[in-house]
Parts: sequence; structure tokens; C-alpha cells
Amino acid sequence: MKKILSVISLLSCLSFYAQELSYQDALRYSFDDIQGTSRFRAMGGAFGALGGDMSAVSINPASSVVFNTSHASISLDVNSLKNDVDYFGTVNTNNDTDINLNQAGAAFIFVNSNPNSKWNKFSFSLAYDIANNYENNWIAQGTNTNNSIADYFLGYAQGLRLDEISALPGESLSNAYDDIGSVFGFSHQQAFLGYEAFVIDPALNNDDNTFYNSTIQGNSFDQRFIYAANGYNGKLAINLATQYDSKLSLGINLNAHFIDYTRSTLFTESNTNTNSTTDFVDFRNDLYTTGAGFSVQLGAIYNVTNNLRAGFSYNTPTWYRITEESSQYLASREAGTNNVDIVNPNVINIYPEYRLQTPGKITGSLAYVFGKRGILSLDYSLKDYSGITFRPTSDPFFAQENRNIENLLGQAATLRIGGEYKIKQLSLRAGYVNEESPFQDNPLYGDLQRYSAGLGYNFGDLKLDLSLAQTQRDTSFQLFQVGLTDSPAIDTNRTDVTLTIAYSL
Repeated sequence: MKKILSVISLLSCLSFYAQELSYQDALRYSFDDIQGTSRFRAMGGAFGALGGDMSAVSINPASSVVFNTSHASISLDVNSLKNDVDYFGTVNTNNDTDINLNQAGAAFIFVNSNPNSKWNKFSFSLAYDIANNYENNWIAQGTNTNNSIADYFLGYAQGLRLDEISALPGESLSNAYDDIGSVFGFSHQQAFLGYEAFVIDPALNNDDNTFYNSTIQGNSFDQRFIYAANGYNGKLAINLATQYDSKLSLGINLNAHFIDYTRSTLFTESNTNTNSTTDFVDFRNDLYTTGAGFSVQLGAIYNVTNNLRAGFSYNTPTWYRITEESSQYLASREAGTNNVDIVNPNVINIYPEYRLQTPGKITGSLAYVFGKRGILSLDYSLKDYSGITFRPTSDPFFAQENRNIENLLGQAATLRIGGEYKIKQLSLRAGYVNEESPFQDNPLYGDLQRYSAGLGYNFGDLKLDLSLAQTQRDTSFQLFQVGLTDSPAIDTNRTDVTLTIAYSL
């Protein structure tokens, strides 16, 4: 029957996009945490009214023309990540270290030789920065007294016909999994896994059945969730800027964005509950995401006095086109035996491309320059995360997720403060960042706090800078979108050491 209906089902199916996309995915690609040069990081990234640094271009496009001569820099970052993960009272601590080439760029300055023109100079720049580093590994482990992994498969299976989530006689599990995904989509595939691995059973063993029971009973489930991710979100800016009458600087960035993200999760559950006919489940999921996007930035810096500078910049939303691939594995063990049922399709699901619009941002900045002795600067940004939009909006699944985002997320402000003090060729720096939670009301997703310090030495045309930044944020991660929706609480502390070599061309 499944084969007979396949063509009709293919035409009538409303959504094939419904792999487990959610606000968590939207936020991952919406955060813009420019790592930048050592000087930029040491001063908290408060460069909206300043120049003299390649990563300042990522905040305000007008900053590139502040350079007196052409300039280039490259940066290496070593970051150490510590996650304390609390899952039903059991805390696991995980540590990881990663090394990245996180910044590279050059600005070319052209001075106007016409003495009658008030347009003093122009700049053309290329600036690459890692906007977000996805390297992250942690383990959540504890005893869940509410939800089992069987609830995940039941959540997808209830209401679906048995002949739409099962293999035909003589059909391999790989072919059935592939066909069901192609014809019916993600939800049916999850129900298929649960049924074929005997985690769920139909109430009636016939094609018309639409109700299912769990083979896992009780209210005590020992669970372990291993999360391993890597990748990055990179941004390449093509920058043009000009300066008028030595007071007003104007600039524009045309930004190309790149997403490369890989995530592997392993979930295991065991139980000794009475009446459970399944006592162990092993569920694995792999995801690979690539994407490309585009955005525009406009910026201005005005020298109010010889010492006081004001800056303003606007970032348009970023428009991404994203593709995803996934693979799955499920195994279960019959209680009290060594009998293991394995569903390993060895199939890579390739989902249709979807579009994601991440929010724009406005930034206002002030900086005071104490002659040649020091700088004090401040940036204040606003970003409305409720404007995140999955597209096409005509897709029912995306429409629902967009409504969820509107209800969950809101406007968030970011405050950046930085300072620098010079002693001859030596520069001492410090910074602070407070980034509000994007959630309207979520106690498990807190504000980001960052403290930083650094120093630099000017050898003339060559400059060496070193910085240390400590970042902390409490978050939560929902394990699955259906059934087993519990969320471990994660206290993340990140330490970054950044070295930059800069050269005046």
C-alpha cells in the first residue's frame, strides 16, 4: 500500500523541511561574536568610533579610513572551553582546547593629492573574521524520572498509519528508511526507527493502525547524551570608506558569510523498570550544515572635537541559504537478554535548501582620545532576535517555528567598554562586554559576560599584540524537539589567548 500511495503522497506532502530545526539552530547562526585581533579583543571590541585596527571594520565600516597608511594584520587564537553540565542533579565537567586562524585583513589607503578637495582620503579593505566558533563538546548524564527516549518516537508515531512507517515484506531497512524519508519526510522516518527497533509497538498489527505504545515502562531512566560539534561562521568584508574635511568618515561593507557546521550526538538510555520489555537504547544522530549568506553594513565616524569621536553603524539582516545532511542509527536491547535490534540505514538524508534571515543590528559609539597617551571607548548595540525568519514562510513547519521564535525571543542589548594606555612603545589594554540574553523570559539562558586584557608593542612598522579574554554564559540545550524535551543546564567558561601581527604597508 505504501508503494501504491507513494506518488500521491509525494505530491501532497506539506513539508520536507521538518528535520529538527528550531530556535536553537536559528540562534546558532544569528550570534555575531567577532573574535578579531588581539587589540580588538583586549579592548572588548569597543571600536565603533575608532580605527587603527582591522577588526574595527567589522563593527563600523568607516573605521578603515582612519588608518594613516596602508595596514595588514593576521591573528591566531587559542581557546579553551570548559562546560559544567547539570542534568537532573548530576554535573559533568568537560574541557576542550582549539586553535584557529581567526582574523586576517588589509586596508589600502589612498590620500587625495588635490589641495582644493575636502575629501581627504579613501580606503579599500578586505577583512576576514570568524564570527562564531562552533567547536564545543560536552556530556549530560543523569536519571530522568519524567521522560524516556520512547516518548520521542511516540511523539512522531501517534496518528501515522503503520504501513507508512514500516518496511514492506522482503524490503531492506535501508531501502525502507530511504523511501519513507523521500515520500513522507522526517517525522515518518523517526517513527520508522522506533517501530523497527521495537522501542514502540502498534496497538493493532494492521496497516490502518494509528496508535502506538512504548516498550519502555516506569519512571526511572538512566540517560547519557554526548554532544560533539565543530565548525565556524566566517565573514569576509569588502570595504570602501572615505574621509571628508578630516572630520567625517563614511564607509560601507559588502559582507559574504560562510557556515560550516558538523554535529554528532549519542544518546543512551537504560532502565531496570518492571514491565519494560526494552532495557537499553542507543540513538545516534549526525548533522552536517553548510551555508552562504550576504549582508551590508553602513557606518559613520564624526570627530566632534580633537579628542571626542562619535560613531554609528547599521547592519542589515543577513540572508542565508542553508543545506543540511543527516544520518541516524538506533539500537535497542530486549530486557533480560542479549538480543539487540539494530536499525542502521547507512543512508544520508539530503534536505531541500532553506533560507534563514538573521536579525540586523544598530550600534552607537563614543570614544575619547587622550592625545597620544590613551583611549577610552564605549559601544552600545541593539539586536531584535524575534525578527529571525525561516523561509519559505509558506511552509507550515517553518511558519510554526517562526511563531515560536516571535514568542520566545526579543530585543537584546550589548554593551562594550574598552580602554588603552600607552607607555612609549608599550600599550596596556582592558575591556568588558555584557550581552543580554536573546530570550524574553528564560532563566536558563543568561547574559554573556566577558572580561579581557592585553598588551602590545610597537616596533615601528611592525606591531605585536597579545590578549587574554574570559567569557561566561549559562545556557540550556533541549535534547530533542518532541517527547524527550528536557534541557541540561550548561555553565560555559571560555578562555581565549590571541596573538596578532600587524604591519604598516
